[in-house]
Amino acid sequence: MNSNHLLLEEPIRMASILEPSKSTFFPAMTKIVGTLGPKSRTVEIISGCLNAGMSVARFDFSWGDAEYHQETLDNLKAAVKSTKKLCAAVKKGDTIFIGQYLFTGSETTTVWLEVTEINGEDVVCLIKNSATLVISTWGVRNNIDFLSLSYTRHAEDIRHARDFLSKLGDLRQTQIFAKFENAEGLTHFDEILQEADGIIISRGNLGIDVPPEKVFLFQKAAVYKCNMAGKPAVVTRVVDSMTDNLRPTRAEATDIANAVLDGSDAILLGAETLRGLYPVETISVVGRICAEAEKVFNQDLYYKKTLKHVGEPMSHLESIASSAVRAAIKVKASVLLCFTSTGRAARLISKYRPTMPVISVVIPRLKTNQLRWTFSGAFEARQSLIVRGLFPILADPRHPAESTNATNESVLKVALDHGKAIGVIKPHDRVVVCQKLGDASVVKILELED
Repeated sequence: MNSNHLLLEEPIRMASILEPSKSTFFPAMTKIVGTLGPKSRTVEIISGCLNAGMSVARFDFSWGDAEYHQETLDNLKAAVKSTKKLCAAVKKGDTIFIGQYLFTGSETTTVWLEVTEINGEDVVCLIKNSATLVISTWGVRNNIDFLSLSYTRHAEDIRHARDFLSKLGDLRQTQIFAKFENAEGLTHFDEILQEADGIIISRGNLGIDVPPEKVFLFQKAAVYKCNMAGKPAVVTRVVDSMTDNLRPTRAEATDIANAVLDGSDAILLGAETLRGLYPVETISVVGRICAEAEKVFNQDLYYKKTLKHVGEPMSHLESIASSAVRAAIKVKASVLLCFTSTGRAARLISKYRPTMPVISVVIPRLKTNQLRWTFSGAFEARQSLIVRGLFPILADPRHPAESTNATNESVLKVALDHGKAIGVIKPHDRVVVCQKLGDASVVKILELED
């Protein structure tokens, strides 16, 4: 029984639906973004969130001061170390409200602006106090992985933000996600998507500015466009009721499943984890629903639609990525290993939505700013944590991207051992490996011994 996005094998045994699912190291291929706050900022609770499936932590600077969020981030780092679960950090951009006075929601970083003149779309303001922008202080100090740009209306908004970040040292690597919250952003969606690294569909605010009967259509169209562009799509406001309850409503559970079937990369939890009573349980429930929906995701149809959209001739990297996914599905590989230095190859593989986990082995590159030498790789590894199906590991810096075939085999052994240790690779499994050997990109199939 096939529909556009749903795949159920005939004959359908209704009783089989009630059979318990097997637990795995990765709770789901779809990623979960959790907003950290009063109810979810201790090392213990954050550790629980990571173990339950949170892969990206969100910091909302529309409230609270920089010191408060710094303490939370320090707790996150301690939890990552204790659980050995990698986690990325995303910062919500400061919100400015317009009235007689303009102000930001943060206390110690509040900019008090008095409107002195309105000239068409331009508002001239007088700054009435001294303040420091959080992004240029807290963000630089902590090397944030993502910036969520609230109320993105035009592609120029993304360009301005990127230009600003490019002047802040390592923040030039920070990815910018356009957050769609009003009709103006929706009308400029295509050009915004071209500039942004990914999108966040803020359905709460969008539902105020857009007729409610149109929100689902925007979600489906936006996610589809992101899928075809190979850029992450994140959906918000899915389990509001779990802010105060241990179980979601039936409508919420179905809503999460439909977001997964649409092709969403991640689910973003806001109040549910920020001030909700059950942050760990909420992440666990959302992860289980995502995992069940992924089992019936019609990958074959999705793969064909993606190939058709890409067209021919394909780029070299796109051809390798799509071939690797096809090979992995045909041989029923348990996992797909991708060696990458920028993360681009791994993201392209994810674009074709393989049914098995993709372990992205990020190979460091040696770089310099004329003052000191450093290794790249940490940003690239963490930034793949928001992409559906990608699970990164950072290779040993002693094995740089320009390594020899011998060291490539050494890194491959480390990756295979990691897969065995976490239980996704077992004896006699088949593993598809996508890597670069010299100037050639290679897809190979390994059949493992005992």
